[in-house]
Amino acid sequence: MMKRHCNKPFPPSKIPFFYGWVILVAGTIGILMSIPGQTMGVSVFTENLLSDLEINRNSLSLAYLVGTLSSGLMITRAGKLYDKHGARVMTFVAGVMLGLMLVYLTRVDRLVDVMAKWSWITPVLETFILLSIGFWGIRFFGQGLLTMVSRNMVMKWFNRRRGLANAVLGIFSALGFSVAPKILSQIIDRLEWRGAWIFLAVLVGVIFAIFVLVFYRDNPGDCGLTADGKMKEKKRRPRPPSLPDHDFTLKEARITMAFWAFTLALSLSALYISGLTFHVVSVFESSGMTREMGLGIFIPTSVIAVGVQFAGSYVSDFIRLKYPLILFMVGLLISTLGLTMLGEVPLAYGMIITGNGIVWGLYTVLIGVTWPRFYGLKNLGAISGFSLSWTVIGSALGPYMFSLSVEFTGSYDLVGWICLGISVLLLLLAFRANNPGLPPDLHLETH
Repeated sequence: MMKRHCNKPFPPSKIPFFYGWVILVAGTIGILMSIPGQTMGVSVFTENLLSDLEINRNSLSLAYLVGTLSSGLMITRAGKLYDKHGARVMTFVAGVMLGLMLVYLTRVDRLVDVMAKWSWITPVLETFILLSIGFWGIRFFGQGLLTMVSRNMVMKWFNRRRGLANAVLGIFSALGFSVAPKILSQIIDRLEWRGAWIFLAVLVGVIFAIFVLVFYRDNPGDCGLTADGKMKEKKRRPRPPSLPDHDFTLKEARITMAFWAFTLALSLSALYISGLTFHVVSVFESSGMTREMGLGIFIPTSVIAVGVQFAGSYVSDFIRLKYPLILFMVGLLISTLGLTMLGEVPLAYGMIITGNGIVWGLYTVLIGVTWPRFYGLKNLGAISGFSLSWTVIGSALGPYMFSLSVEFTGSYDLVGWICLGISVLLLLLAFRANNPGLPPDLHLETH
């Protein structure tokens, strides 16, 4: 079925250049459209929700946790549907549903008023339940499905150039994510929070959905094309194989050490980064620093991340992926150590910025390049979806763990030490995260 529809509304093979470059642009736009479902996209609306809805900060954080956890548990199933139906169908559904869930969130207080007339549940509990459903929707269709499908689509269109494509994808995504909070804040100032979400709903659920139907394609084979296009034959550097000898099933992937080394590392980073981002002002103020210093970490972090992302994506075509994973864990160690010393050691501020920059930059490299190289393309959705479900769950637990740390100990040191300890263990595991499809003593192969 996907092959029959690949040439509608136009055949990619008729484009005078390799259609993969269009796919790269389209996939980047798709990831940027997930911003309303990302933590930095939700956090901008936090104070407005607390002000206008019958809910306190702890309950709002818990609703976010419940919604995100629920979405994470469904990502694996969504990945299998992606393998079956392809990128265009699944992204269209994700865009439309994300738009509808954004509209739904603007009506939560109205729904509470309606329910109060016949329900025995208190308005506070009703608000909590309705927000949990809304957070599930934007996290599942935004952070989960839309991001996963758009990234996987790009990875299918590139083989030997996969690292380069991932570099471009990551750089523009990182830049978009870094400026998103400021842009969203300006939209809220002009349209108020409900108007801002409705604006985003139209952008994602209508305009972007139409864009998907026109430009998205699942893979080059369906369109009579090949990955990378027609590359000129020239002497190339030795590099690891970009695809395994056979396509792994999800069951086969889950029993490999490499799968869990990468998955747990990505999940821990999501837990730590989401918790720090969600409570960034409180983290720095509790350490005797200013709100401006807390918010000021994002721009220099993004600058470092862009450089690391480009360099990491480029060299990933030529080296084993366990080496970027080792550096990734070193970055997480630096940042978590900086958190435990924040306010006491002058270098701690720079350690958090540097560590986060390394983690942010290599995150896109690892989540984009690892799964197709290690496990193939046939079950890419199921394998990457199962891994992403752990990452989403990690991002859900992070803000709540940071809240518990400050509630029970009066500081964020406890959660910092916990993340630091786990980082040490995962760093040791990273040294054994070899490609399961290669012999242990094989470092490079040529094509």
